[in-house]
Amino acid sequence: MRPFRFAAMVERGRSATHWSEVARRAEALGYDTLLMPDHITDQLALIPALTAAAGATTTLRVGSFVFANDYRNPVLLAREAATLDFLSGGRFEFGIGAGWKTSDYDQLGIPYDPPKTRVDRMEEAVVLIKRLWTEEHVSHQGAHYRVHDATVLPRPIQRPHPPVMIGGGGPRILRIAAREAQIVSLLPPVDARGRRHIRSMTLASVSEGVARLRRAERFAELELNVIVTDAQVTDARQPLLAAVAAHLKSAVTAIVATPFFLYGSRASLVEDLLERRARLGISYIALPGGAMRAFAPVVAELRGK
Repeated sequence: MRPFRFAAMVERGRSATHWSEVARRAEALGYDTLLMPDHITDQLALIPALTAAAGATTTLRVGSFVFANDYRNPVLLAREAATLDFLSGGRFEFGIGAGWKTSDYDQLGIPYDPPKTRVDRMEEAVVLIKRLWTEEHVSHQGAHYRVHDATVLPRPIQRPHPPVMIGGGGPRILRIAAREAQIVSLLPPVDARGRRHIRSMTLASVSEGVARLRRAERFAELELNVIVTDAQVTDARQPLLAAVAAHLKSAVTAIVATPFFLYGSRASLVEDLLERRARLGISYIALPGGAMRAFAPVVAELRGK
Protein backbone atom coordinates (compact mmCIF):
# COMPACT_ATOMS: atom_id res chain seq x y z
CA MET A 1 0.00 0.00 0.00
CA ARG A 2 1.45 3.35 -1.05
CA PRO A 3 1.89 6.15 1.49
CA PHE A 4 -0.30 9.21 1.17
CA ARG A 5 0.81 12.22 -0.84
CA PHE A 6 -1.06 15.52 -1.09
CA ALA A 7 -1.07 18.23 -3.72
CA ALA A 8 -2.51 21.74 -3.87
CA MET A 9 -4.13 22.81 -7.15
CA VAL A 10 -3.36 26.48 -7.77
CA GLU A 11 -3.24 28.65 -10.86
CA ARG A 12 -3.24 32.36 -10.01
CA GLY A 13 -1.01 34.85 -8.26
CA ARG A 14 -1.54 38.55 -7.70
CA SER A 15 2.15 39.27 -8.22
CA ALA A 16 5.49 37.50 -8.45
CA THR A 17 5.90 37.92 -4.70
CA HIS A 18 2.45 36.54 -3.97
CA TRP A 19 3.00 33.54 -6.25
CA SER A 20 6.21 32.67 -4.44
CA GLU A 21 4.37 33.01 -1.13
CA VAL A 22 1.69 30.57 -2.34
CA ALA A 23 4.33 27.99 -3.22
CA ARG A 24 6.17 28.43 0.07
CA ARG A 25 2.88 28.18 1.97
CA ALA A 26 2.08 24.86 0.30
CA GLU A 27 5.52 23.58 1.25
CA ALA A 28 5.27 24.85 4.84
CA LEU A 29 1.82 23.28 5.30
CA GLY A 30 3.18 19.88 4.33
CA TYR A 31 1.90 19.48 0.79
CA ASP A 32 4.04 17.33 -1.46
CA THR A 33 3.21 18.94 -4.79
CA LEU A 34 1.90 22.12 -6.37
CA LEU A 35 -0.17 21.27 -9.46
CA MET A 36 -1.36 23.64 -12.19
CA PRO A 37 -3.86 23.28 -15.05
CA ASP A 38 -3.08 24.29 -18.63
CA HIS A 39 -5.71 26.58 -20.10
CA ILE A 40 -5.73 29.88 -21.95
CA THR A 41 -7.54 31.89 -19.29
CA ASP A 42 -6.46 34.40 -16.65
CA GLN A 43 -4.35 31.71 -14.98
CA LEU A 44 -0.57 32.04 -14.95
CA ALA A 45 1.23 30.36 -17.83
CA LEU A 46 2.10 26.90 -16.64
CA ILE A 47 5.82 26.44 -17.39
CA PRO A 48 7.16 29.79 -16.13
CA ALA A 49 4.87 29.67 -13.09
CA LEU A 50 6.02 26.17 -12.13
CA THR A 51 9.64 27.23 -12.64
CA ALA A 52 9.11 30.19 -10.30
CA ALA A 53 7.36 27.98 -7.72
CA ALA A 54 10.24 25.50 -7.78
CA GLY A 55 12.74 28.33 -7.40
CA ALA A 56 10.90 29.68 -4.34
CA THR A 57 10.92 26.31 -2.54
CA THR A 58 13.33 23.52 -1.67
CA THR A 59 11.34 20.30 -1.32
CA LEU A 60 7.96 21.02 -2.94
CA ARG A 61 7.37 19.12 -6.15
CA VAL A 62 5.69 20.91 -9.04
CA GLY A 63 3.54 19.42 -11.73
CA SER A 64 1.26 19.95 -14.70
CA PHE A 65 -2.31 18.85 -14.43
CA VAL A 66 -2.25 18.56 -17.25
CA PHE A 67 -0.42 19.75 -20.34
CA ALA A 68 -2.91 19.73 -23.21
CA ASN A 69 -0.98 17.76 -25.80
CA ASP A 70 -2.35 19.55 -28.86
CA TYR A 71 -1.03 22.94 -27.78
CA ARG A 72 2.67 22.12 -28.19
CA ASN A 73 5.04 20.23 -30.43
CA PRO A 74 6.17 17.13 -28.49
CA VAL A 75 9.88 17.80 -29.07
CA LEU A 76 9.55 21.31 -27.63
CA LEU A 77 7.38 20.04 -24.78
CA ALA A 78 9.92 17.31 -23.95
CA ARG A 79 12.68 19.92 -23.97
CA GLU A 80 10.83 22.39 -21.74
CA ALA A 81 9.77 19.66 -19.32
CA ALA A 82 13.33 18.33 -19.12
CA THR A 83 14.64 21.83 -18.41
CA LEU A 84 12.01 22.32 -15.71
CA ASP A 85 13.05 19.06 -14.09
CA PHE A 86 16.70 20.12 -14.36
CA LEU A 87 16.12 23.57 -12.85
CA SER A 88 13.94 22.20 -10.05
CA GLY A 89 16.54 19.64 -9.06
CA GLY A 90 14.34 16.73 -10.09
CA ARG A 91 11.05 17.89 -8.57
CA PHE A 92 8.82 17.89 -11.65
CA GLU A 93 5.77 15.69 -12.37
CA PHE A 94 4.70 15.54 -16.00
CA GLY A 95 0.94 15.37 -16.39
CA ILE A 96 -0.41 15.22 -19.94
CA GLY A 97 -3.85 14.88 -21.49
CA ALA A 98 -5.51 14.93 -24.89
CA GLY A 99 -7.05 18.42 -24.49
CA TRP A 100 -10.75 19.11 -24.13
CA LYS A 101 -11.54 22.82 -23.74
CA THR A 102 -12.95 24.20 -26.97
CA SER A 103 -12.29 27.85 -26.06
CA ASP A 104 -8.56 27.09 -25.86
CA TYR A 105 -8.63 25.54 -29.32
CA ASP A 106 -10.56 28.54 -30.66
CA GLN A 107 -7.99 30.99 -29.30
CA LEU A 108 -5.10 28.95 -30.68
CA GLY A 109 -6.79 28.58 -34.04
CA ILE A 110 -6.28 24.83 -34.15
CA PRO A 111 -8.86 22.16 -35.03
CA TYR A 112 -10.87 20.57 -32.25
CA ASP A 113 -10.77 17.05 -33.59
CA PRO A 114 -12.92 14.13 -32.43
CA PRO A 115 -11.90 12.48 -29.14
CA LYS A 116 -10.33 9.47 -30.84
CA THR A 117 -8.01 11.65 -32.91
CA ARG A 118 -6.95 13.75 -29.93
CA VAL A 119 -6.29 10.65 -27.84
CA ASP A 120 -4.37 9.06 -30.73
CA ARG A 121 -2.11 12.12 -30.87
CA MET A 122 -1.57 12.14 -27.12
CA GLU A 123 -0.71 8.45 -27.07
CA GLU A 124 1.86 8.92 -29.82
CA ALA A 125 3.27 12.04 -28.15
CA VAL A 126 3.73 10.35 -24.75
CA VAL A 127 5.75 7.51 -26.25
CA LEU A 128 7.82 10.00 -28.25
CA ILE A 129 8.46 12.30 -25.29
CA LYS A 130 9.67 9.42 -23.12
CA ARG A 131 12.08 8.41 -25.89
CA LEU A 132 13.34 11.98 -26.16
CA TRP A 133 14.10 11.98 -22.42
CA THR A 134 15.99 8.70 -22.47
CA GLU A 135 17.62 8.29 -25.92
CA GLU A 136 20.56 10.22 -27.38
CA HIS A 137 19.03 10.81 -30.81
CA VAL A 138 15.43 10.18 -31.76
CA SER A 139 13.87 9.78 -35.19
CA HIS A 140 10.18 9.03 -35.48
CA GLN A 141 7.68 8.58 -38.30
CA GLY A 142 4.19 8.28 -36.87
CA ALA A 143 0.62 8.98 -37.85
CA HIS A 144 0.75 12.47 -36.35
CA TYR A 145 4.39 13.41 -35.71
CA ARG A 146 7.61 13.33 -37.75
CA VAL A 147 10.92 13.80 -35.94
CA HIS A 148 14.41 13.56 -37.40
CA ASP A 149 17.48 13.01 -35.23
CA ALA A 150 16.13 15.05 -32.28
CA THR A 151 18.13 15.53 -29.08
CA VAL A 152 16.82 16.91 -25.78
CA LEU A 153 19.43 18.49 -23.53
CA PRO A 154 19.92 18.97 -20.68
CA ARG A 155 18.57 15.62 -19.58
CA PRO A 156 15.99 15.44 -16.79
CA ILE A 157 17.44 14.92 -13.34
CA GLN A 158 14.98 12.13 -12.52
CA ARG A 159 15.80 8.73 -13.96
CA PRO A 160 14.74 7.31 -16.23
CA HIS A 161 12.53 10.41 -16.59
CA PRO A 162 10.06 12.55 -14.60
CA PRO A 163 6.98 10.59 -13.50
CA VAL A 164 4.25 10.73 -16.11
CA MET A 165 0.67 11.37 -14.98
CA ILE A 166 -2.25 10.55 -17.27
CA GLY A 167 -5.82 11.07 -16.15
CA GLY A 168 -9.16 9.76 -17.32
CA GLY A 169 -12.05 7.46 -16.70
CA GLY A 170 -12.70 5.88 -20.08
CA PRO A 171 -11.42 2.39 -20.91
CA ARG A 172 -8.96 3.50 -23.58
CA ILE A 173 -7.36 6.31 -21.56
CA LEU A 174 -6.98 3.96 -18.61
CA ARG A 175 -5.30 1.37 -20.83
CA ILE A 176 -2.86 3.99 -22.11
CA ALA A 177 -2.20 5.24 -18.57
CA ALA A 178 -1.64 1.71 -17.27
CA ARG A 179 0.95 1.13 -19.98
CA GLU A 180 2.76 4.49 -20.10
CA ALA A 181 2.25 6.38 -16.82
CA GLN A 182 3.60 6.19 -13.31
CA ILE A 183 0.64 8.15 -11.87
CA VAL A 184 -2.96 7.58 -12.97
CA SER A 185 -5.51 10.23 -12.09
CA LEU A 186 -9.02 8.83 -11.91
CA LEU A 187 -11.15 11.48 -13.56
CA PRO A 188 -14.82 11.62 -14.48
CA PRO A 189 -15.31 12.37 -18.19
CA VAL A 190 -15.64 16.07 -18.98
CA ASP A 191 -17.37 17.70 -21.92
CA ALA A 192 -16.02 20.58 -23.99
CA ARG A 193 -17.47 23.09 -21.51
CA GLY A 194 -15.90 21.45 -18.49
CA ARG A 195 -19.10 19.83 -17.25
CA ARG A 196 -19.11 16.43 -15.57
CA HIS A 197 -22.11 14.17 -15.22
CA ILE A 198 -23.05 13.09 -11.70
CA ARG A 199 -23.17 9.41 -12.63
CA SER A 200 -19.52 9.46 -13.71
CA MET A 201 -18.47 10.81 -10.30
CA THR A 202 -19.97 8.07 -8.14
CA LEU A 203 -17.98 5.61 -6.09
CA ALA A 204 -19.25 2.82 -8.36
CA SER A 205 -17.85 4.57 -11.44
CA VAL A 206 -14.46 5.11 -9.80
CA SER A 207 -14.41 1.51 -8.58
CA GLU A 208 -15.01 0.34 -12.14
CA GLY A 209 -12.01 2.36 -13.34
CA VAL A 210 -9.80 0.93 -10.61
CA ALA A 211 -10.95 -2.57 -11.50
CA ARG A 212 -9.81 -1.96 -15.09
CA LEU A 213 -6.40 -0.82 -13.87
CA ARG A 214 -6.03 -3.85 -11.59
CA ARG A 215 -6.09 -6.05 -14.68
CA ALA A 216 -2.98 -4.32 -16.05
CA GLU A 217 0.39 -6.03 -15.70
CA ARG A 218 1.95 -2.86 -14.29
CA PHE A 219 -0.74 -2.17 -11.68
CA ALA A 220 1.67 -2.56 -8.74
CA GLU A 221 3.84 0.22 -10.25
CA LEU A 222 0.98 2.74 -10.51
CA GLU A 223 0.20 5.52 -8.04
CA LEU A 224 -3.52 6.38 -8.07
CA ASN A 225 -4.58 10.01 -7.81
CA VAL A 226 -7.82 11.95 -7.53
CA ILE A 227 -8.38 15.67 -8.00
CA VAL A 228 -10.88 16.78 -5.36
CA THR A 229 -13.23 19.31 -6.93
CA ASP A 230 -14.90 20.50 -3.73
CA ALA A 231 -13.64 20.27 -0.16
CA GLN A 232 -14.66 21.55 3.24
CA VAL A 233 -13.55 20.86 6.79
CA THR A 234 -16.51 21.18 9.12
CA ASP A 235 -17.75 19.76 12.39
CA ALA A 236 -21.29 19.76 11.01
CA ARG A 237 -21.01 16.87 8.60
CA GLN A 238 -24.40 15.29 9.22
CA PRO A 239 -26.42 18.52 8.87
CA LEU A 240 -24.53 19.20 5.63
CA LEU A 241 -25.29 15.76 4.25
CA ALA A 242 -28.89 16.09 5.34
CA ALA A 243 -29.16 19.31 3.37
CA VAL A 244 -27.60 17.68 0.31
CA ALA A 245 -29.92 14.70 0.68
CA ALA A 246 -32.95 16.95 0.83
CA HIS A 247 -31.88 18.57 -2.42
CA LEU A 248 -30.77 15.47 -4.33
CA LYS A 249 -32.95 12.86 -2.64
CA SER A 250 -31.78 9.32 -3.44
CA ALA A 251 -28.81 10.46 -5.53
CA VAL A 252 -26.97 11.57 -2.40
CA THR A 253 -26.17 7.98 -1.42
CA ALA A 254 -24.07 7.52 -4.54
CA ILE A 255 -22.43 10.95 -4.39
CA VAL A 256 -21.44 11.32 -0.75
CA ALA A 257 -18.87 8.53 -0.95
CA THR A 258 -17.24 9.79 -4.15
CA PRO A 259 -13.52 10.57 -3.91
CA PHE A 260 -14.08 13.86 -5.77
CA PHE A 261 -15.73 15.55 -2.77
CA LEU A 262 -14.39 15.83 0.76
CA TYR A 263 -16.64 17.13 3.54
CA GLY A 264 -16.40 16.52 7.24
CA SER A 265 -14.45 16.93 10.43
CA ARG A 266 -10.74 16.28 10.57
CA ALA A 267 -11.33 12.88 12.16
CA SER A 268 -13.98 11.83 9.64
CA LEU A 269 -11.87 12.99 6.70
CA VAL A 270 -8.90 10.97 7.92
CA GLU A 271 -11.17 7.96 8.30
CA ASP A 272 -12.65 8.43 4.82
CA LEU A 273 -9.27 8.76 3.13
CA LEU A 274 -7.91 5.68 4.88
CA GLU A 275 -11.00 3.68 3.89
CA ARG A 276 -10.81 4.81 0.25
CA ARG A 277 -7.13 3.92 0.06
CA ALA A 278 -7.84 0.48 1.49
CA ARG A 279 -10.73 -0.09 -0.91
CA LEU A 280 -9.50 1.62 -4.08
CA GLY A 281 -5.77 2.13 -3.63
CA ILE A 282 -6.04 5.93 -4.00
CA SER A 283 -3.13 7.50 -2.12
CA TYR A 284 -2.36 10.75 -3.98
CA ILE A 285 -4.92 13.45 -3.17
CA ALA A 286 -5.00 16.84 -4.89
CA LEU A 287 -7.01 19.54 -3.11
CA PRO A 288 -8.27 22.94 -4.30
CA GLY A 289 -5.84 25.72 -3.44
CA GLY A 290 -8.56 27.51 -1.50
CA ALA A 291 -8.75 24.59 0.92
CA MET A 292 -4.99 24.43 1.48
CA ARG A 293 -4.97 25.86 5.00
CA ALA A 294 -8.15 24.15 6.20
CA PHE A 295 -6.91 20.70 5.17
CA ALA A 296 -3.39 21.15 6.53
CA PRO A 297 -4.17 19.17 9.75
CA VAL A 298 -5.45 16.24 7.68
CA VAL A 299 -2.34 16.43 5.50
CA ALA A 300 -0.12 16.50 8.61
CA GLU A 301 -1.83 13.42 10.03
CA LEU A 302 -1.72 11.27 6.91
CA ARG A 303 1.18 12.42 4.76
CA GLY A 304 3.75 9.69 4.26
CA LYS A 305 1.73 7.09 6.17
